[in-house]
Amino acid sequence: MSAQLIASLRQQCGGPRDGALLRFSLGSALLAEGDAGAAADELRRALAFDPAYSAAWKLLGKACLAHGDAAAAADAWRRGIATAAARGDKQAEKEMGVFLRRLEKP
Repeated sequence: MSAQLIASLRQQCGGPRDGALLRFSLGSALLAEGDAGAAADELRRALAFDPAYSAAWKLLGKACLAHGDAAAAADAWRRGIATAAARGDKQAEKEMGVFLRRLEKP
């Protein structure tokens, strides 16, 4: 099912429905399939459409960590925390703060 979903989402990229939500959905599906590198790329594209998309920052951090790039994960979560705080998205701010603390714990 995920491969079919990914193919369907990819077909929409570059079309009139292309945007942050489409790229977030594609990134999420790719991460669920275990392709963390491609997921991170799509989540970065989502953030290019909407840099204030807190959920994309959160998932980007997870994708980067799954891809083995802890520094990029920390950076995504720091930027996501700042974005969430500016938007008043307390839940996302809290969650990313927890992820970041766990990552930075010795």
